[in-house]
Amino acid sequence: MQYVIEFTGLMAVFVILLVAPGADFALIVRQSIVHGRRAAFITSLGIGASLMFHISYTILGIGLIVSQSLFLFSLIKWAGAAYLFYLGIKALREKPLNAADADKILQTDGEAAQPQQKAISAKRCFTMGFITNALNPKAVLFFLSLFSSLVSHETPAAIQGIYGILIAIVVIGWFAIVTLFFTLEPVRKRFFALGAWFNRVTGMVFIGLGIKLASQQAH
Repeated sequence: MQYVIEFTGLMAVFVILLVAPGADFALIVRQSIVHGRRAAFITSLGIGASLMFHISYTILGIGLIVSQSLFLFSLIKWAGAAYLFYLGIKALREKPLNAADADKILQTDGEAAQPQQKAISAKRCFTMGFITNALNPKAVLFFLSLFSSLVSHETPAAIQGIYGILIAIVVIGWFAIVTLFFTLEPVRKRFFALGAWFNRVTGMVFIGLGIKLASQQAH
């Protein structure tokens, strides 16, 4: 019962922060619209795996070392910002979808992608999700503060690991719901109608998130 209460408190805080839009959310939306349900779901699995990565080093105490090291914090921060810049520039450079391309993508759930692009692989989708979340020093500080304040030091590492697995499952479930919504045909058609503006907006969102991450300060 003690662990159930502890986990409930952990999830109550985490769920509130989970639904707040960020780089992960922006990535899932773009994957859903451009590449389809399968690609977005696999990207969600990558994000879930990355959360397990964060939780693992938090349990091992490595997160504390990173949070106290200005060099390590800055290294992760700038690597994460650079990756978001990369995603943003890549989105800005992509050609806009036209009506014919949109019909092909809707018929194949994105597997055909745009004629000028190769179909995105499952490995790449998973990697994108993992890296986007992993290279976020804010996640280091978040999990460190969340676990240190809500999880007792007496809670066995195995139980904390179970907490992490359940949190990852909740995250994957949430982004699966987001994926299902943004891959609905009427929703995707509305985004396709934006043409080049969709790439411009999502590109600037990634770049903006990169700038925000670059300005993040260690506490």
